[in-house]
Amino acid sequence: MTLRDETTEIRAGHQIDLARLLDYLVARVPGIGADATVRQFRGGQSNPTFLIESGGRAFVMRKKPPGVLLPSAHAVDREYAVMKALGGTDVPVPKMLHLCEDDGIVGTAFYIMEGLEGRVFRDLTLPELSPAGRAGIYDTMNRTLADLHKVDWRAVGLEGFGKPTGYVPRQVARWTRAYEVTKTQGIPAMDRVMPWLARNVPEGDEAAINHGDFRAENMVFHPTEPRVLGVLDWELATIGHPLPDLAYNCLPWNVPADFPGIGGLVGLDAGHGIPSEADYVAAYCERTGRQGIGDWHYYVAFSLFRTAAILQGVHARALQGTASNENALAVGQLAEQAADLAWEAAQRDGRP
Repeated sequence: MTLRDETTEIRAGHQIDLARLLDYLVARVPGIGADATVRQFRGGQSNPTFLIESGGRAFVMRKKPPGVLLPSAHAVDREYAVMKALGGTDVPVPKMLHLCEDDGIVGTAFYIMEGLEGRVFRDLTLPELSPAGRAGIYDTMNRTLADLHKVDWRAVGLEGFGKPTGYVPRQVARWTRAYEVTKTQGIPAMDRVMPWLARNVPEGDEAAINHGDFRAENMVFHPTEPRVLGVLDWELATIGHPLPDLAYNCLPWNVPADFPGIGGLVGLDAGHGIPSEADYVAAYCERTGRQGIGDWHYYVAFSLFRTAAILQGVHARALQGTASNENALAVGQLAEQAADLAWEAAQRDGRP
């Protein structure tokens, strides 16, 4: 499947002045010429993403969505900054080409990066691959996350990209506020899990580059090899505790198999090739020098709570008509299910 196969015509509510955009880009991004065409990617619940094709080359534009936005949300400038900083590390990212913070070009800030042709896996059971192929994909995903968390973020110029202490309580407070601002109806499980998370923050603190949305769908894999060509969608990235990143990456083992965008790994037999959650976590620990992970259920509960808050925001934008994904209304309605799963994980933790 090519990049173009992942696109549609620009959707209602996301129209841009194409002539103005291309006139701007032709003068600033080598390779983009007057023959350029622009289409919109189907995916992306948050920042609208567009494919620009010119002269046989593919470029990708990410922009803030239209409408009224939460403070600090949809920070495409931060996405650009972290990927540019990671360009010389072991973490594969697309090449960053241009950042535009002038709202007058397409209505919001945006950036341009190279387009990567490869495989994107949305069915996490990887039915098209052999057991060995599946094992290879999960192993390289695990290694990529470990490599990210081992990057010296100060050395690559990300001093000030985030606060290196207090990430977990700060994130609990942030997503609690985000949920309250976008709440369209009450969700009882959120009312239970939010205070539970606030009073049970694990002891100890760590700092690493935290992707915030690390999953297979946000990676482009080599067309034939078990190798990541680029990690995408860094909107939630910051400097913070790495274990919530790992827990979020492990959500497929903690939700029903049919949970859209996350589910798929419940009930697989050992011969399928995909590791168990325990084996996957153990591989990460070995790569990062850990003896194990305490408070695992807390981090899973946090990741599901944050997912519920994000889905609630998608739902609210869908009601406003500004969500970037065409199925945002249906996806947003999953917030209550995610909240219920978060509370179940909290109960497995055992603390009141």
